[in-house]
Amino acid sequence: MGLRTRRPPCRRRMAQEKDGSLSEVRARVGASHGITDLAHKLHFYDRWARDYDQDVATLQYRAPRFAVDCLTQALPGPPHATLILDVACGTGLVAAELQARGFLQLHGVDGSPGMLERARARGLYQHLSLCTLGQEPLPSPEGGLVCLTTRTNPSNLRYKEELEATLDRLEQAREWERLVAWPVDRWELATSKLEVVPGTSDSDGFISGIVYLYRKQEVAKVEGVRPSAQPPAGL
Repeated sequence: MGLRTRRPPCRRRMAQEKDGSLSEVRARVGASHGITDLAHKLHFYDRWARDYDQDVATLQYRAPRFAVDCLTQALPGPPHATLILDVACGTGLVAAELQARGFLQLHGVDGSPGMLERARARGLYQHLSLCTLGQEPLPSPEGGLVCLTTRTNPSNLRYKEELEATLDRLEQAREWERLVAWPVDRWELATSKLEVVPGTSDSDGFISGIVYLYRKQEVAKVEGVRPSAQPPAGL
């Protein structure tokens, strides 16, 4: 009779805990995807703020890196002199990535006080404002670049359409100029199999997303910034 190899108890327990954690995060994030009322959504984010960074790390959330890849491709000049407005900044994950790449003039807006509190604790933004895009004017200084990201999985398509309608109105009013709209695969792990759409994301359980980059039109154009229809290499 041959010997059977068993996984050491500690390793087996760690794997079970990891699977359990991922399942819990998927359930929690999946529940947020089903909230359509804005007030309820913001209340959810207020309560979620404390665990947000840990949860999105569990889902291998890559939007902050993609957003900054987009910015560095569109702005070949020195990043430290460019003002960036981070819309729906959350806890400041994009700001952390921006600062690591040399972007120092950072302003953020978000509709959740709980998220803004976490973002403020990072100490990376020069200015933070409580504001929801599409509901009120953005309280930002003139000029600079505006960065936004969102998911493109089925449960978020209605929000994406509403967001793009708002962005189109800003363009038609000549307040913003679109520089980039880059679709990206492998955005984060899906919360369910129903969220993975064939042809739009990888077969290993990731959903897709998109990065938007705009330039505010109230001041002279930022030197060196070029509109682009192509995604940066590696996205």
